[in-house]
Amino acid sequence: MQAQVSPAISSWLRNTNNIKGRHYKSGNFTPINDNVLANVQTVQYSTKNVYISTQGVPSYITGPFLDGNPSVASAQNAIFKFPLNPEKNNGNPVSTTMGNIGVFINGVALFDYRDGVSWKSSTNSLCGGPIKPQCMGDNVWNRDAVKAEMKGFDCSKGHPAMGNYHHHQNPSAFKLDANVVSTICNLYDADGLYVMDSTKHSPLIGFAYDGFPIYGAYAYKNLDGTGGIVRMKSSFSLRNITTRNTYYTGASVTAGPDVSATYPIGYFREDYQYTATSAATPDYLDDHNGRFCVTPEYPKGTYCYFATVDENLNSAFPYIVGPTFYGPIVVSKVTTISEVVTTYTPSNTGISLQDIKNINVDIFPNPASDLIAVQLGNLTKDNLQVELLDITGKSISKKTLNQGSTIVYFDTQTLYSGEYIINIYIGTETISKKVVVQK
Repeated sequence: MQAQVSPAISSWLRNTNNIKGRHYKSGNFTPINDNVLANVQTVQYSTKNVYISTQGVPSYITGPFLDGNPSVASAQNAIFKFPLNPEKNNGNPVSTTMGNIGVFINGVALFDYRDGVSWKSSTNSLCGGPIKPQCMGDNVWNRDAVKAEMKGFDCSKGHPAMGNYHHHQNPSAFKLDANVVSTICNLYDADGLYVMDSTKHSPLIGFAYDGFPIYGAYAYKNLDGTGGIVRMKSSFSLRNITTRNTYYTGASVTAGPDVSATYPIGYFREDYQYTATSAATPDYLDDHNGRFCVTPEYPKGTYCYFATVDENLNSAFPYIVGPTFYGPIVVSKVTTISEVVTTYTPSNTGISLQDIKNINVDIFPNPASDLIAVQLGNLTKDNLQVELLDITGKSISKKTLNQGSTIVYFDTQTLYSGEYIINIYIGTETISKKVVVQK
C-alpha cells in the first residue's frame, strides 16, 4: 500500500526510548530534566491520512529565553492530521497565519515570519512584551520575529509561546552559522535538529500545514535532481528605502518608522520585495519559498519548501514557508482519530552500511584541553552510543546521542595529555576517530 512507503509516514522521529525534554534556566548552566516525552510519540495512518501524536518538545535542550519570556517548552498533547497526497491550490493563495503553520519531524511547531506585533502609527510606538490585542490593529508594518526577537531565542533558534515551543526559522544552532549573530550558545550550549552540509542534500525536516514537505538549506541545483548540491535561495530581497510609507508594489500606506538603528531594514516583513524566478535560476525559490523538484525521498518529484539561509548560513526571509502556502491548508489538530488506522512501525530499524559511510563526524577542538565535542553532520532517527576510550582501549566515558540531536560532549579536564579514541556505535558497525588531549 502506498501509505506504507510515504515519507509523510516514515520521516518522523519516533521516540521509542523514553527520551525526555531538557531545558536551561537563566543563570544555571546545567540543563534541567523535564518529565515530558520528546519528539514524536506515535505515527498512525490510514489510506489517506497520517496522524502524528506529539508533546511538541524536542530532544535538544531548550532555553533560556533572555528577553524576559517566562514560559518554558511544555507538553502540548497534540495530534496532527496530515494528508498523504497534498494538492496544489488552484485558487487564490492562502496566507500563512500566526501560530502553527507546520510541524517539524521531531513534533516541534513551525511558525511563520511574524511575531504578532505591528507598528501603531497612532502612538508612534511598537508594542513590546507579551502580545496585546491593541498591538494587532493596523497590520501595515508587521514585525519580523527573527530580527525583532533575536534576544529571546535559545541556542537552537527557538522559543515558546505560552509553552508552545516553536521555530520561525532554520532549526540549526546559532553557533554553526558562518556568521554567528547570537552568542547564547557560549553560555547555554545546545544543538538543533540538523547540521547544514553544503556537500549533501539537506534532510527532510518537516511538513507544512498544506501537507507538503520541508527540507533544509541545500538541495540538487536542477529540478530533475542533477547539477550537484547548491544552497536554495530566497527570491525575496530587501528594498532600497529610508522611509516606510509605501509597499514594494508602489502602493501608499500609513507610514511606519523611518529606517534607523532602532528599526533597521528588515525589521518588518514589508521591507522585503519579491522578484520572480526563471527557468535559468532553478535554485531560486518561488513566492511560497519552495519549488517542484526531485528529492531523495521523492524521486518522482514533489513540491517542497526549503529553510532558506544566506551565504553566511544566517536565516533568510521568508525563512521556511510563506508569506503564502503553495496548497490549501488541510492539516488539522484533532483530539481523536475517527477512522481506522494502523500504527507505523518500521520493518527494518537498522541503518544501512551505505548510510554509515555517508555520516560525517566532526570532533572539536582537536587537540582538546577541557572539553571534546562530537558532532554528527547527519540527522539520525536512532539513538546512538558514543564512547571515549584511551589509546589502550579502556573505556573512559559513554554518552547517548539522542534521535533528533546532533552533538554530545566529553569532559576532559581530568585526563592526561595524549591520544584518545572516539567510537560511535551504529547498529553492528563502529565509526572510530582519533582525538588528542593536550594540557
